[in-house]
Amino acid sequence: MVLFMRSPLVYYEFNTMERTTTISPSLDNSACPVARTAKIISGKWTLLIIRDLASGVKRFNQLERSLDGISPKTLSERLRHLEEEGIVLRQTFAEVPPRVEYSLSKKGHDLIGVIECMRCYGKQWLCDASH
Repeated sequence: MVLFMRSPLVYYEFNTMERTTTISPSLDNSACPVARTAKIISGKWTLLIIRDLASGVKRFNQLERSLDGISPKTLSERLRHLEEEGIVLRQTFAEVPPRVEYSLSKKGHDLIGVIECMRCYGKQWLCDASH
């Protein structure tokens, strides 16, 4: 039996006598950086919130207007999740009416590269009607 890794995520097992191929049991995703990152950014609207915050500080209503179709409840949940993950910073001002501003943390700014890669991929493979 020969075991080798074809890609970083999939292991193949070959039985040289019978020439059969089977995929070995799945890897532990809790240790996989791709899986862990995907868990943080995979929620609907999450990447678009990060995209909008990449241009600077935004208030809740600015984000709500820029994300056409998002409900206030969903926006609140996504912002809370991103804040808990250390991606978004929330600053509250003691004013009447209260003012809250959202921005990206250093960790959040590091995700901008991921979004830029997605933008390039989308332009190359998804924006042309012939594909």
